[in-house]
Amino acid sequence: MVQKLFKIPELSVFFPAYNEEGNIEKTVLDAKKVLEKISKKWEIIIVNDGSKDRTGEIAKRLSKEDKRIRVINHRKNKGYGEALKSGFYNAKYAWIATCDADGQFDFSEIKNLCEKSSQAQIVIGYRINRRDSVLRKIFGWGWTLIANLLLGINVRDVDCSFKLVKKEVIEKISPLESTRGGMISPELLAKAKRLGFKIDQVPVHHYPRKSGHQTGADMKVIINSFIDLMKLWKKLR
Repeated sequence: MVQKLFKIPELSVFFPAYNEEGNIEKTVLDAKKVLEKISKKWEIIIVNDGSKDRTGEIAKRLSKEDKRIRVINHRKNKGYGEALKSGFYNAKYAWIATCDADGQFDFSEIKNLCEKSSQAQIVIGYRINRRDSVLRKIFGWGWTLIANLLLGINVRDVDCSFKLVKKEVIEKISPLESTRGGMISPELLAKAKRLGFKIDQVPVHHYPRKSGHQTGADMKVIINSFIDLMKLWKKLR
């Protein structure tokens, strides 16, 4: 009998979700199929960030159907950054993966990130042919450029949500403080690099959203995010 080869021994995966009733079930079940093939011990965490639709109801049902699926509920919408922190700080296994719940990524590509886990403590995706609005693409390009210049993290796509992080990194860096979703990644990468953790990158495909609406492209949010980035730069100097 051939022994099953796991790409990563244990893995926590979390999906931040706000009003994703049209996407969350497929996203979770697709991830479950992949995890059963690549990891011996795994869990899926759905961070329901105060959704006003049926996201919480669907998440609760999925968790009842499989005890390896957990739900963290925020009574009120706290924002993407707080949802990410809930996921990172409640994950129990040695490696933590996060990905948006909107179906714009193929979770099976986590295998490509896992391949780098012997060489780096953080593996981040960078989007191939990003399928977003022109405004989001321009913001993403500028955001990455400025984050690289100020923080010296040298990545291709700083706000790509598809990441694999060793739990040790989360435990050893100072607590994540950012509340804005776009700030968590620069803060995480900058703090990890300062402690000598290695960061690697892999290309990931990006697909159009099939259901629901994106948030975070509001000009006020963009301007405030750049202000927060400057504050982080000053703090980490």
